[in-house]
Amino acid sequence: MGNTMDSERDASPNADGLPTPRRFAAIAALCFGTALVIIDGGVANVALPTIARDLRVSSSSVVSIVTVYQLMLVMLMLPFAGLGERIGLKRMYQVGQLIFTVATLLCFFAESLPFLLVVRAAQAIGAAGALAVASALIRQTYPAKQLGRGLGINSVIVSSSAAAAPTIGGLVLAVAPWPWVFASAIPFAIGSLVLGRALPNPPARDSRFDLAGAVMCAAMFGLVIGGLESAVHGDSPVVSSAIVLLGVAVGVYFVRRERGTDNPILPIDLLGRPVIALSAVGAFTAFTASMTLLLSTPFRLTHGYGFSAAEVGAAIAPWPLTNMIVAPLAGWLSDRVPAGLLGGIGMAISITALALIAYMPADPSYFDIAWRMALCGSGFGTFLPPNARLIIGSAPRERAAAAGGLVSTVRLVGQTTGATLVAALLAFGVGASSTPPLVAAGLALVAGLCSLARLRPSIRNPQRAETQDVQPASPVR
Repeated sequence: MGNTMDSERDASPNADGLPTPRRFAAIAALCFGTALVIIDGGVANVALPTIARDLRVSSSSVVSIVTVYQLMLVMLMLPFAGLGERIGLKRMYQVGQLIFTVATLLCFFAESLPFLLVVRAAQAIGAAGALAVASALIRQTYPAKQLGRGLGINSVIVSSSAAAAPTIGGLVLAVAPWPWVFASAIPFAIGSLVLGRALPNPPARDSRFDLAGAVMCAAMFGLVIGGLESAVHGDSPVVSSAIVLLGVAVGVYFVRRERGTDNPILPIDLLGRPVIALSAVGAFTAFTASMTLLLSTPFRLTHGYGFSAAEVGAAIAPWPLTNMIVAPLAGWLSDRVPAGLLGGIGMAISITALALIAYMPADPSYFDIAWRMALCGSGFGTFLPPNARLIIGSAPRERAAAAGGLVSTVRLVGQTTGATLVAALLAFGVGASSTPPLVAAGLALVAGLCSLARLRPSIRNPQRAETQDVQPASPVR
């Protein structure tokens, strides 16, 4: 992993970031790793109609390729963060990268949907291992006075990778079979592994890993979300309801158990603060809304308007491209303008754009779709970074890592819920129509109301959340 000198340097209590040639290599390794997870999470969306045709499965079933990936990330994010502290952040990160790379190679042997779902689950295990400790490694890589710059760089990588994902997927499908879509992320994994020697290697904590709590955390998310997913694809509503209820029961016991711990895996101590609770609900509905639109749009453009895979990728790309510009600007504005106000404005823009997307012309041109997607992306880009920053800034400094984990988990739960919602709409025969953007508009309205509610003095003043001098929000978006 690292040589002896590196280990001694990382273990020093006075170390403030890595020394400069090594720091740049570590930054590159983290950037490659971030691009790997983001691209792999979004590149499959464009390929879903093609995979459904080649594997001879229904449109609602093929959405499971996205859902299982998101579900595994949701289940493992918080437990792996705790495990990474126990076995070492660098080791956890690199093992995750290696698992992901091996699993991706197995995509070439997928000739059925069940096998592909197993492979996607293995990819998600690797991605979760890397993603769970990425923010902590960024903190160790940069000096304290440059941490904001480091988070900003990572945020640009997130946005640019999200922008590139649909285009990469469309271009790959134009020249190669769909398994190559997943393989497009392998160069980033190799780059991250090769440069990973330079990553910081802080000593692991000599503390007991709460295995029971980790299992209950994973079971809670897995049973509830898995039960809802089975309700879409399964034949027994009774069984699906029983799975959900079991997950709720596990969650109730888990939350009660967590209240008695000093550093809970699930940050319920933070959710007890109204400003954080409102921000978490707003983030959940906003991410659900965005995933609902982004995942349903390929089906609408393919089946409703006859677009090719490459054209679908090009039509979706303006969303993340605009977000890449707007999100850093919104983060900068959140130092000067209340996040509640910025969030309300952002969701107003998105609701307008979603209505325009729902009622597109009967025969839309590329421009008709592109400017609507760009407008919608700018609205979500105005909402999400200040919202995440407010969660981080409202938490005590000693709980900043837990707040970052909350931001990531809420994002993943929202995206997974959006994927399940799209599968349900497809199963009901309305997933490729104007219904998904209208549903997304309703969810965006809830997010906007949550954001505006934080402007009430009784909610924001006790924590002085809007005026705290804090680092930018977690780069995991």
